[in-house]
Amino acid sequence: MNAIAILLAFFFAGQEAAPHPRITRAELAVIEHDFDNRLAYSADAFDLLGPTRGVYLEGYGVVFSSELNLVVSPNLSPFHQSFGKAEIARIRDRKLQRLPVLKQKMREMMVTAAAQLENLPPSEQVVVAISLFHYSWEDYNGLPSQIVMQAERQKLLSNATRETAIREVEF
Repeated sequence: MNAIAILLAFFFAGQEAAPHPRITRAELAVIEHDFDNRLAYSADAFDLLGPTRGVYLEGYGVVFSSELNLVVSPNLSPFHQSFGKAEIARIRDRKLQRLPVLKQKMREMMVTAAAQLENLPPSEQVVVAISLFHYSWEDYNGLPSQIVMQAERQKLLSNATRETAIREVEF
């Protein structure tokens, strides 16, 4: 009888817990497309400089990243060879006004991703990282170059913990 118990103990010790269903590339692509639409094709659109990309890191969570300009701003050309101080200040002010709009959209995107990725384990992270483009001639003093937000999926799905769960870092 002890031999059977020992054999069963070895058998079950070698068994791993059933793996979580994987996050598929197709699931990530749907969310990427949704993020691009929210960022570039809404009433308060940003200048999206490339498509959003998502990746699933097993044991950690999902990470979505994108690069954008907070406003569509003019560039130097043969017809517009320099910017005056007043124009540079106006562009900076417009960007500062758009920053809270971007942060709100990022929070909404995190909640959407948490809800759509049903196979993402509750304790894993949802991360949205946005790199902000700045021209060399701009005054981007006080403007971040990147914003990263992250939170556990389960906390994003809870109305009670959502806002306090989101960690935001600016670089």
